[in-house]
Amino acid sequence: MMGLFRCIADLRGTLLESPVWDDRRGVIFLCDIPAGRIHEIGLDDGPRRQWSFGSEVTALGLCDSGRLVVALARAVELFDPDTGTRSPLWSGFDEPASSRLNDGKVGPDGAFWVGSMDGRAVRQPISRLYRIPASGAAQVMAEGFEISNGLAWSADGRSMFHSDSRGPWIDRYTFDPAKGTLSARQRLCDLDEATGRPDGGATDAEGGYWSAGVSAGVLNRFAPDGALTDSVPLPVPSPTMPCFCGPDLRQIAVSSHRLGADTAQSGGLFLADSPVAGAAVSRMKGL
Repeated sequence: MMGLFRCIADLRGTLLESPVWDDRRGVIFLCDIPAGRIHEIGLDDGPRRQWSFGSEVTALGLCDSGRLVVALARAVELFDPDTGTRSPLWSGFDEPASSRLNDGKVGPDGAFWVGSMDGRAVRQPISRLYRIPASGAAQVMAEGFEISNGLAWSADGRSMFHSDSRGPWIDRYTFDPAKGTLSARQRLCDLDEATGRPDGGATDAEGGYWSAGVSAGVLNRFAPDGALTDSVPLPVPSPTMPCFCGPDLRQIAVSSHRLGADTAQSGGLFLADSPVAGAAVSRMKGL
């Protein structure tokens, strides 16, 4: 049974996203997209450090070196939280000016995967999913999305989950962790506002995919066949992304936003004991 969620970082962030557990430092890093900030959060003592980037920060991941790989609105760079040093990795984003990068994670292939979104009021399926290795030579791996989201990989690295928040749907691909390639795309499930439009995602050690139901105030768990096995209510109306954390990955943290949902603790980070262990996240190779 899922434990009760408690707020461990009442940041009142506008749009908190991309929490990632750094097992070496024992902290969660996450970003506030429009504020252009990265926050460091301790599970027991809450907010520690924060850094401002001067532009939107949309997603982040861990590197072998201890640095972070960070997606900005239209570029990707490396950031060392211990020295504050920033260096460019990829600046070839050539989508329309109204588009930006969105959800991103490091895959089992050791590359940074990041999708884009159409930022217009009336969105069109013009967005892409990119793979960016240590060389910075990005490839378009899939396209035709309104808002690319929900990236996560199974514990064995052989399945990749991906969603379109405006589809709204979740897909599963066969993934080759040695080559970083996709195949056999399959629709996992179609969703609606009441069930929860799919925002960020995470996977557990038993093959389940956890999706932040941003329109319904819930955390949804889907079985490998797409069946909805659990829907956990959250203390805020707009959860954005789950993240397994803690020494044994038996806790789950969920970020949230306060856009149109300015309730107490909206835009905070919430933590609960998990009924199942999470799948470990990967680090970017060669950086």
